[in-house]
Amino acid sequence: MGAMKSMQMGVIGALFLSVASSVSIVICNKALMTNLGFPFATTLTSWHLMVTYCTLHVAYKLNFFENKPIDTKTVVLFGLLNGISIGLLNLSLGFNSIGFYQMTKLAIIPFTVLLETLFLNKKFSRKIKFSLFLLLVGVGIASITDLQLNFVGSVLSLLAIATTCVGQILTNTIQKRLNVTSTQLLYQSAPFQAAILFVSGPFVDKYLTRLNVFSFHYSPIVVGFITLSCLIAVSVNFSTFLVIGKTSPVTYQVLGHLKTCLVLAFGYTLLHDPFTPRNIAGILIAVLGMLLYSYFCSVASKSKQSSSESAFIQGKDRDTTPLLSQEKENHEAKKLDKHSPV
Repeated sequence: MGAMKSMQMGVIGALFLSVASSVSIVICNKALMTNLGFPFATTLTSWHLMVTYCTLHVAYKLNFFENKPIDTKTVVLFGLLNGISIGLLNLSLGFNSIGFYQMTKLAIIPFTVLLETLFLNKKFSRKIKFSLFLLLVGVGIASITDLQLNFVGSVLSLLAIATTCVGQILTNTIQKRLNVTSTQLLYQSAPFQAAILFVSGPFVDKYLTRLNVFSFHYSPIVVGFITLSCLIAVSVNFSTFLVIGKTSPVTYQVLGHLKTCLVLAFGYTLLHDPFTPRNIAGILIAVLGMLLYSYFCSVASKSKQSSSESAFIQGKDRDTTPLLSQEKENHEAKKLDKHSPV
């Protein structure tokens, strides 16, 4: 029971860290890009990953965690896949309307459920599927304003969905099958993610913004916000791997939509963004879907735990019964030996 409580506290801590850091970085990046006019999202992400790797490297040298070697091919492919998915999401936003981009992000949950069902034989109950449906409807109502389709944008969105889903499933699978922690996996994969974005980022950003990241005027306040964004990103990247490792890719996506609702709410209260009854209704529906998802997952987890405990107890009884019988037989044999003539 103590180990179970400790694990639950670890999950809650990871979820809280993920939400707090993600909402913080969205507000910081919104101020950086909207108010200070720094539009280079892909390049900024490469800087985030480089700072994350450098921070983890310092932590490793100070013996805060132990590095566990992972197959080089696995790490390289995993890092490149995650880097490509980030680039494709940014390109998707550039080629599509904001509404279609939000639809792309919403599609990640059902696609992840489909992949885990087909290839990992994972079962999702009807109640969990209903709660996910409710969540997606709520977020859709709250965040989708327009849906303008085009062929290139649609292809990029499909590729972004596929690479993001596979990347997040692998994040969970690698940690569990290779028995590595989120810190160890992030430490080894971050350089490859950073490298592909560092090389492609300036070209992607120039294509999307028609501006050159190297000719931008970096005022002290811009540099300050970039530094703050990179420091918060260390927590974001760490908590992302932590949450997916401790829970599942679907739970991480549910958490992501909670962040969307919180960002909308913070945008209204702190940045005075426009807020309509439709936004409020969508957020309430989404929160209801999240609560139901959490409740159904908790019930399923408790049911699984109780069945595992009963199986363990039955196995223990089977193991101990022959031993007791053997002791009884030995005792009877000693009594017979004692009373038998020499």
